[in-house]
Amino acid sequence: MKNKQKSANFLKQLIRQKWINIIFIFLATYSTALPVKAQSQIIPFLPDLSDKNSWLLNKSGDINITACVRLDGRCLFNITYPKTKINERIEIIEKRLKRISELYFSQENSELKIEQRGETNPKIYVIIDEQTTQLMTVGNLDIENEGIDADTKASLIVEQLEGGLKQAKQERQLEYLMIQGLISLGIMGGSLIINTLIRHQINRLKFSQEKVAEVRTDQPISMLLTHRQQWNIKEVQYRLLQLAQTVTWLGGSLLILGLFPYTRIAQFWLITLFKIPARLVTVGVGTYVIIRLSYALIAQTTSALMMRELIDFRENQRLELRVTTISLVARSIITVIWTGTGIIIGLSVIGINVTPLLTGLGILGVGVSLASQNLIRDGINGFFIILEDQYAVGDVIQVGSFGGLVENINLRITQLRDSEGRLITIPNSEVKIVANLSSKWSRADLNIPISYDTDLEQALSIIKNVAETMGKDRIWRQDILENPEILGVDNFEERGLMIRVWIKTKPLKQWDVSREFRRRLKVEFDHQGLPLPVPQQKVWFTDDKINGNGQEQPIN
Repeated sequence: MKNKQKSANFLKQLIRQKWINIIFIFLATYSTALPVKAQSQIIPFLPDLSDKNSWLLNKSGDINITACVRLDGRCLFNITYPKTKINERIEIIEKRLKRISELYFSQENSELKIEQRGETNPKIYVIIDEQTTQLMTVGNLDIENEGIDADTKASLIVEQLEGGLKQAKQERQLEYLMIQGLISLGIMGGSLIINTLIRHQINRLKFSQEKVAEVRTDQPISMLLTHRQQWNIKEVQYRLLQLAQTVTWLGGSLLILGLFPYTRIAQFWLITLFKIPARLVTVGVGTYVIIRLSYALIAQTTSALMMRELIDFRENQRLELRVTTISLVARSIITVIWTGTGIIIGLSVIGINVTPLLTGLGILGVGVSLASQNLIRDGINGFFIILEDQYAVGDVIQVGSFGGLVENINLRITQLRDSEGRLITIPNSEVKIVANLSSKWSRADLNIPISYDTDLEQALSIIKNVAETMGKDRIWRQDILENPEILGVDNFEERGLMIRVWIKTKPLKQWDVSREFRRRLKVEFDHQGLPLPVPQQKVWFTDDKINGNGQEQPIN
């Protein structure tokens, strides 16, 4: 009993964890290990993939092409003819073959005999119960294409034609159709099981994607990068499983159509109809997968670089800003490169010669580069801005007469949001000299005025005590990196003496620290009875008079 339970648990675990690997291994082994002819022999209802003209676009510039003569959608033999007349010749041969097959199938015990007559251009005749019909003539192009003599080519056609007619008649027997019906039910059941397993895996991936998407944005950038990498990989798996669902049903339907002689031609038509869309979908899916995996690789590489630079990611907000900027730009570049590559490959696989297109794009690129020099300068300068870490998204910078928070940066422009809420767009080529107010650390630069008649030592003592108290505060000590510096009397001004104070803070925290320090200082000054000075002016009056020579004249 225990052994049965263990076997059942093992089977469930195998189904849950290994079924995808089993399916892919089976498909890869079956499609690659077996030769094309062997596949056709083992599974006769598969299309003949050796006939490249039935599933590949003819990219050759030759006038003569090779095509298949088919019976019930199955390729019997190849013929070669000029491209402009090949369809007409195939149509004539297949019409004759259809009449011959109808006559052969209509009589249960009919005798089939196929002969070749002539030497230079042998003619193929089909004899059914002493009724003779000429099927075709072996032409010089048929002989030259395969590099054999006329007699050998004619014998090969006779052998293939006879085998094809006999097999087609056998496939119309009731016993054969019943067997094929059972096989079709097995294919439908297998497709349903595979689809159920895929659906189960899709639901699991969807649930895990939702969990990854719930990550808070206030977490360290390293954790965000890890989750971004996981999300991209799961997204690839999710889309591939959806594609596998479609391929399962479509492939099962095509296999079932190929089981029966009456529907096999529909299989051939569908394959012919969908061959170009299938190639485009394959290229599109491949491009999508590569882009997503590139995103995951960017996240992994960026996270590894951060691990080399510091251990605690919360201690360096500046590095987080730089990583975010580089990640966004790298993803944009990767998307453009792979999308362009996918478009070129897609045009190539559907038979369009991309060489003139690439040449034209090269010439157009030269013209555009000459006409868009400012854009090129923007891109080059933007690249060095990011590479040299001049500023990043989230920094506060000053460029000329404009300043504000960097909301967006790419290879072409930098966008700032100023204190009034205006969005300022600056081309990167115009960024000559930039002042970064939040690179690595910031500083609160304070000028504290005191009146001339105030006790200077008492004022300095109060300022020092307020600065030390604030530096030890549980809330504000997280933003203050070093002990505040009381530099002393910095200047004499109309308002009074100016005492300068420096407080080193985390990036973008200098304004919050300055406001809190001024508030605490005002409260303490009021408590100590030291008023803050106001602008004042003294006027001296005198009774002395000045004569015309500029000298003072005493008053009598």
